[in-house]
Amino acid sequence: MISSSVMPLRPLPEAVQVLVSSLADESPIVRKASLESLREIAPLNPMLVLDCCSAVSRGGRRRFSNMAGVFLVMASAVQAMDRKDVEPTYMAKLAKAATTEIVTSKEFNADWQRAAASLLVSIGSHAPDLMMEEIFLHLSGTNSALPAMVQILADFASAEALQFTPRLKDVLLRVLPILGNVRDAQRPVFANAFKCWCQAAWQYHGDYPSDPLLDSDVMSFMNSVFDLLLRVWSNSRDLKVRLSSVEALGEMVGLITRPQLKAALPRLIPTVLHLCKKDHDIAFLATHCLHNLLTACLMSESGPPLLDFEELATILCTLLPAASIDNYKDDQSNFSMGLKAYNEIQHCFLVIGSVYPEDLCLFLLNKCKSKDEASMIGALCVTRHLLPRLLEAWHGLREELVEVVRLLLDEQSLGVRKAIAELIVVMASHCYLSGPSGELVVEYLVRHCATSDEEVGDFKISKEIAWRTGPFQYKKLEVIMRPISPSELRAICEKGLLLLAITIPEMEHVLWPFILRMIIPKKYTGAVATVCKCITELCRHRSSHTGTLGSEFKSSNDLPNAEDLFARLIVLLHDPLAREQLASQILTVLCYLGPIFPKNLYLFLQDEVPKMKAYISDPEDLKQDLSYQDTWDDMIINFLAESLDVSRDAEWVISLGNAFARQYDLYVVDDEHSALLHRCLGVLLQKVDDRNYVHEKIDWMYKHANISVPTNRLGLAKGMGLVAASHLDTVLEKLKRILDNVGQSRFQRFLSLFSSRAKPEDADDTYAALALMYGYAARYAPSTVIEARINALVGTNMLSRLLHVQHPTAKQAVITAIDLLGRAVINAAEMGVSFPLKRRDQMLDYVLTLMGRDESDDITDSSDELLRTQSLALSACTTLVSLEPRLPMETRNRVMKATLGFFALPNEPSEIVEPLICNLVTLLCAILLTSGEDGRSRAEQLLHILRQVDSYVSSSVEHQRRRGCIAVYELLRKFRVLCSGGICGIGCHSSSMHTKQVDRGVPRNLSNLPSAFVLPNRDSLSLGERIVAYLPRCADTSTEVRKVAVQIMGLFFSISLSLPKLIASSNDVDLEVSYTALSSLEDVISILRRDASIDQSEVFNRVVTSVCTLLTKDELVISLHSCTTAICDKIKQSADGVIQAVTEFITKRGNELDEADVSRTSQSLLSAAVSVTDKHSRQEVLNAMSCLAESTNPSIVFKEVLAAAGRDIVTKDVSRIRGGWPLQDAFYTFSQHVVLSVLFLEYIVSVLNRTSTRQNELEKGENSSELSNDHNVLQAAVLGVTALFRGGGKTGKKAVEQSYSSVLSALILQLGSCHGPAGVRRIDHLRSLLAAFQSFCDCVGDIEMGKILARDGEQTEKEKWLDLIQEIASCTSMKRPKEVAPTCMILSKALNRSQIFQREAAAAALSEFIRHSDGASSFLENMVEAMCLHVSDESPTVRSFCLRGLVQIPESHMLRYIQQVLGVIIALLEDPDESVQLTAVQCLLEVLNSSTKDAVDPILVNLSVRLRNLQISMNTKMRSNAFAAYGALSNYGVGSQSQAFLEQVHITLPRLILHLHDDDVSVRLACRNTFRQLALLMDVDGFSYLFNKQYFNSDCRSDYEDFIRDLTRQLCQLLASRVDSYLESAIQAFDAPWPVIQANAICFSSCMLSLLDDQRSLAPYLSQVFAMLVGKMSQSPDPIVRAACASALSLLLKTLKAITWSPSQLDLIDSSRNSLDWDFGTKSQSNLAAEAPMKSKEELPGRQKITS
Repeated sequence: MISSSVMPLRPLPEAVQVLVSSLADESPIVRKASLESLREIAPLNPMLVLDCCSAVSRGGRRRFSNMAGVFLVMASAVQAMDRKDVEPTYMAKLAKAATTEIVTSKEFNADWQRAAASLLVSIGSHAPDLMMEEIFLHLSGTNSALPAMVQILADFASAEALQFTPRLKDVLLRVLPILGNVRDAQRPVFANAFKCWCQAAWQYHGDYPSDPLLDSDVMSFMNSVFDLLLRVWSNSRDLKVRLSSVEALGEMVGLITRPQLKAALPRLIPTVLHLCKKDHDIAFLATHCLHNLLTACLMSESGPPLLDFEELATILCTLLPAASIDNYKDDQSNFSMGLKAYNEIQHCFLVIGSVYPEDLCLFLLNKCKSKDEASMIGALCVTRHLLPRLLEAWHGLREELVEVVRLLLDEQSLGVRKAIAELIVVMASHCYLSGPSGELVVEYLVRHCATSDEEVGDFKISKEIAWRTGPFQYKKLEVIMRPISPSELRAICEKGLLLLAITIPEMEHVLWPFILRMIIPKKYTGAVATVCKCITELCRHRSSHTGTLGSEFKSSNDLPNAEDLFARLIVLLHDPLAREQLASQILTVLCYLGPIFPKNLYLFLQDEVPKMKAYISDPEDLKQDLSYQDTWDDMIINFLAESLDVSRDAEWVISLGNAFARQYDLYVVDDEHSALLHRCLGVLLQKVDDRNYVHEKIDWMYKHANISVPTNRLGLAKGMGLVAASHLDTVLEKLKRILDNVGQSRFQRFLSLFSSRAKPEDADDTYAALALMYGYAARYAPSTVIEARINALVGTNMLSRLLHVQHPTAKQAVITAIDLLGRAVINAAEMGVSFPLKRRDQMLDYVLTLMGRDESDDITDSSDELLRTQSLALSACTTLVSLEPRLPMETRNRVMKATLGFFALPNEPSEIVEPLICNLVTLLCAILLTSGEDGRSRAEQLLHILRQVDSYVSSSVEHQRRRGCIAVYELLRKFRVLCSGGICGIGCHSSSMHTKQVDRGVPRNLSNLPSAFVLPNRDSLSLGERIVAYLPRCADTSTEVRKVAVQIMGLFFSISLSLPKLIASSNDVDLEVSYTALSSLEDVISILRRDASIDQSEVFNRVVTSVCTLLTKDELVISLHSCTTAICDKIKQSADGVIQAVTEFITKRGNELDEADVSRTSQSLLSAAVSVTDKHSRQEVLNAMSCLAESTNPSIVFKEVLAAAGRDIVTKDVSRIRGGWPLQDAFYTFSQHVVLSVLFLEYIVSVLNRTSTRQNELEKGENSSELSNDHNVLQAAVLGVTALFRGGGKTGKKAVEQSYSSVLSALILQLGSCHGPAGVRRIDHLRSLLAAFQSFCDCVGDIEMGKILARDGEQTEKEKWLDLIQEIASCTSMKRPKEVAPTCMILSKALNRSQIFQREAAAAALSEFIRHSDGASSFLENMVEAMCLHVSDESPTVRSFCLRGLVQIPESHMLRYIQQVLGVIIALLEDPDESVQLTAVQCLLEVLNSSTKDAVDPILVNLSVRLRNLQISMNTKMRSNAFAAYGALSNYGVGSQSQAFLEQVHITLPRLILHLHDDDVSVRLACRNTFRQLALLMDVDGFSYLFNKQYFNSDCRSDYEDFIRDLTRQLCQLLASRVDSYLESAIQAFDAPWPVIQANAICFSSCMLSLLDDQRSLAPYLSQVFAMLVGKMSQSPDPIVRAACASALSLLLKTLKAITWSPSQLDLIDSSRNSLDWDFGTKSQSNLAAEAPMKSKEELPGRQKITS
């Protein structure tokens, strides 16, 4: 290490002093660094650090702003001192200085005061008596620092309890006399001090238990303090004083005498209890104090308890209201503190219970009987908490506890109920419950498990109302009671009941079989799921330990019978999504209870229950099915029916029927379950043969049905229908009696409208119920017996009495009944019993009337109920239309007029509207199938319906289009089947029974007629009109609409090919081709059905191709003539599809059109072009016109177009026409064709020739009029170029390909001209040119070039547009390498032009073209020669691009020109323009990758010197590239110049190290890579492992400093001879322009000096560095530099500790300290700053000698 002669003594204290001075720096970074440095230095030489800190502390905080830092450093120094080094006198001075600062402040709250206190505590750890004596000097009543001194003693007691406790007496001697004069504001500090002193005493006693805790004097003092705190301070009005006093008293109760404690209790207990009622923080401290007090009073080993139980009553009454954890749960922000308070309260009760167990138990039981809710809840919670802990002591009070709980079971408070439920579980787990008491608590839990969701919802509403005015407060005790919700109580009871059944074996005898009685009662309905879980667990356990269940069940008399249980559970299965998986639990229990049912039924349950459970196993999947409830109810009914069948026990069936009947009272207000109960009883009555029994039960059903509720009414009707399946006459007789007893004639109903007492709704409900019962009776009745009943019902006009209902649900019921009657007729026909329905048309009128819609009403204004009515009415109409006799035309029109408007309904509510639309479509199909006599009439009927639906098919609203298309599709499907052999009204094929019944009455003597008279002909379908009407939908935006439309196309042609054709037009149909096209279309339909997400355009193309083939000539002509409406479709995408289809029709079959057809088609297309406002659609129409001209007679097509174009140019400003000039679009369209493009080609070639000429003329400066004309010509030329490029004609494209190089060169040079002098014309010209350039790219297929222009074309900055030209050149070179040479030849000549912007554009393009010029050597020589000539151009841009071009010579040719290129680079490295220099450095990097050693070796040193000069550039790119190029040079440093280059490397190495943590990221990365490369050249083995560590690649400052420390260690070991040069470079970098580099240099140099071996020649560097560090600490404006100086000084001082801080020198410092008398450290920062430069300028040793 460095010898003692290297470093003089004088800078050492100055270095520490400057670090101390930096503690007051304005930057927090510097303050933090200085503080850390001093704390690191302090353990090495505490005395020196203390001296410097003491010096700056003399002036106090007025002269030094960061006294906190000074005192913290001094505290660390004192703490680090050895006891042998502690000088009492010096410690006294430090303590004096600290206390002096403290006493100057009136408050003890500043950081520096707390730091000073920490210094005193540190002094006390070595010299406690000295510190305390200093503190004692300031313990007087008049001293403002008195609280601070007391707080210091408290901190000292907490830190050094073993040293403080023996001196407690002295402390009390000095504190007690002043307690009387302490102000209220200071009392919390004193009280806290007493608490800490007492805690220290208890800690001392724990470590030395054999020593007496306190002597008599201390006890006396403690008693006095205790008395003062109790009598005076604890009664203060200040809450802080009271609280701190109580805390102190809580710690002192165990230290004072028992007599005094006894005497203090009357005062102390009320004070503590008062604080227990405050918020959680205060309550916790108070209850902790109370816990200590109770422990001292009741559990002391020194004598009996100081309090009788009667004296504890006040404490117990106060704590009880707060003894529930529920009081703390709402305050989530402070729940942890509330939980602590709750635990302390329970500890208090446990202490009391440990001493007075029976008394406490009786007290709690009495409180449970009180009317105070808070006390009751608290008592129950405490009982629950103490019962397991005092189990043995409370054993004798078991009966009393059970009795109290039994009395509380009817308590109304939810909080009390919850506490009871929790207590019950604890009692059960400790065998407190058995016999009747056990059954009571089980019933209690079940009762609260049955809390309904309605009760929970009502509580939430009431809670919101109640808590708007604030929470309920228990006024007396000030405890906020958190309201318990019914859902919370229910959850607690459910968990408790399950715990009893699962985890407590002793409760099995209580629960079984008592819990079975909890299933049937109505009040326990909500708890059935939980009860079933318990039964399941009990049965599972009992099955493994006991016998069969059946025998046990039969032997018990107090259990419900098996039939009642079965009936109850079956009905409760209704809701598969009920809470707690009710349905699944019931099914499980049915299996376990199987032995109590008939044997066959038990086996049936084992088979069927798993299937039922599987259906409801996934609730989320179940919800996806909207009809899941109906399906589940049907499954239950079928399950019950099969159960009755397999039971084979008539008596059990009768008994079960009685059970069902008895349970109607359980569902009085539950209509859902009542409806299922009706059906259950109905299916049971099917199985009974006793007519009287059936008659009695259906009377019972009707009597207990609430027919005013639709759900209940429907269930009753279905139940009656099920009965009718076996007892039809009995049911009809009952219905007749009900109808006769309604009690209101029509006249009475009319009068009821004017009477307030009458209730027409009651009659509506009765009629609705009757209608449904009649309907379901017909639905379920045997087909063989219903004809007469239905005829009697309809023929006697009995239904007319049901048609005057007013309520929507009643109307729905009547409509449903009519529908059921019709379906009954259809079902009978299917069974072979066919008969017509009388008065069918009249019933249709009834349905339309009940539908409630007049013709004048707005059909889109519908309520939900009305929509439901209409949906049912449509279904009923469908059924009636499908019946015999055939529907007349007038009835058909009336039905369609009343119903078609439903297509316009909105989407919402979708659950109602969607079924309604489906019913409407079904109705239309039924009308189609039943309205015609032969094929022609049915075809006419089809066209009539389709034309009525057309307005919806072409609607702008998507859902209307979808509905219309679906309707058309379904109609065509039915029509196709009809043409194939017939179809029934509800969709069955011709083989169905009722189809034969429908056709039976129609004379069918058609065997002698041709098929054309039986079936419609093809022409009757109007295919041309229909196809063009639906073609837009094949290209619709909706996937579903497209799919349906394509299927419509397929159906149309499938039908047409199966129909006969008129003889006159049958010759133009090629059946083989047609069927092939139809097969292709059907393939498309098949693909769409499988995957609707396939490419839409491909599908449409295939559809159009097939349609084009399938249409006859006449149909094609009609389609083209009718295309205007389709082209103007409201959906743009559809319109575009029609245009595409028309184009393909013309392309493929245009040769079939005559002149008249072409003329009319042209007019249609022109009309469409004028009407279409969308530009794209218009262009597509024009494309179709162009196609028409190409495929037919073009003169007819273009005559109107060309005339109109000439007129528009003369009369209009075509550039301002809104939406664009259509005829200009036509020109672009025509240019795509060979015939039209010839004319445009001649014109465009001439325009291209004029463009360059006019551009040059503009440069020469003609008169203004000519310049204006020339500019217009130039603009026209550019527009002409654009038109040609966009035309895309073959001739035009061929011309462009042939003159590609000349066109591209002209465009590039024009692009340069556009960036000349600014002006409006230049901007307009640039925009036009960019459009032309873009069109050029599109024409020649250069997509990448087009993207480049689109991205950066409008850039006006010089660098941007030059980069654009380079990208264009690069793109062209890659796409068209053959065009590079001719293009370069043209551009190389342009380098001689006078226009600077054109030269720059040419240079930019050439610099990129040359890299792709891997051709003839003569061409390359010419290029190199041209660029070398222009590296001296006046434009820096030209010079840079020429150099870049030279560097980018192809690698295969670079070796020939490497000398020339390197020569140019060396010259331009010193170019006056910085941008050229940067280019030269970047080019050097590229060239070095391909240069040979022989080429670089002569100029290696030259290059390294010039690069080193660029490494200090302020330009970050320059620095990063210069460092990177330097690293690349290392690859050539192994030749003849290796030693010279290695010297350059060592000169550059320090700079490289410093810039490893440059401000710029790119510089950092470049330096890291270069360092790795140079390390290989230097051949230093120690560097390699550094590069693999994380800190080398880290951007963190601390990681860089770690790297520097490791690196300098390697440098000092491996390159010791170079250290002096490294230090010189690093010291020079102290003045770098970048603060971070200065900081890096300071870190590097300090680490280097700390690791050097003993070399006297390095002494000047050490002195210089110390002096500069001291100076920069004072002078540098950058915080990072000052912080680095602080860390560096710390490092150097620690390094020099063993030498310069030797004992002899410490004596010298000590004498200096004594002689200076604190003055040397009081030098101001300005004095230090003035001395530092002088020291740095001293002569370097050898001339200065320092002796040890």
